[in-house]
Amino acid sequence: MLSKTVFERIIDREITAEIVHEDEWCVAFRDIHPQAPVHVLVVPRRPFASLDALTEYDEGLAGHLLLVAQRIAREEGLSEGYRIVVNTGQHGGQTVDHLHIHVLGGRPMRWPPG
Repeated sequence: MLSKTVFERIIDREITAEIVHEDEWCVAFRDIHPQAPVHVLVVPRRPFASLDALTEYDEGLAGHLLLVAQRIAREEGLSEGYRIVVNTGQHGGQTVDHLHIHVLGGRPMRWPPG
């Protein structure tokens, strides 16, 4: 059996995290190394390795994750704007092999980001 990712361990409550949203499809929690005043990760319960692992059958899940990210931004008071980031693969900056959406805000975001 493959070992669980840190996100699976958070979902299974093996690791403590500050959870801000939870439903049957995903869990959202504050990043422990925030890159902005608000930095929340939206993680599907099902462990997709990355965005590239989604198929057309996962369209409902993908839309749900984005709507949860939008809801979190609203609840966190990010009315002046926020950034959504999905890192995919090593060159994309992905460090955990479990699809996750970063919700970043609370300060002006610069471009280009990296």
